Amino acid sequence: MSACKPTEPRGRRQFHQEHADQARVEALRLLAQREAMGPRWLAWVATELYHLKPSEFANMVRRELERLSTADRQFGQASREVH
Repeated sequence: MSACKPTEPRGRRQFHQEHADQARVEALRLLAQREAMGPRWLAWVATELYHLKPSEFANMVRRELERLSTADRQFGQASREVH
């Protein structure tokens, strides 16, 4: 097996480093549609994630979506408590 394959520890780390910025941009693109799409957003995001390749990249985007959504909820909650 080659060290560049995402299934190996070194390959996964390298893959993540090379694609982290792109995964964040993609997650932000998906989040930007949340308000406009309303209740249809979750199903749409699931479809978008399904179409991302390779699956390792799709998982990175999904984790980034979770991280950004959690931060948004925490920040939003803190902001409401202060005001």
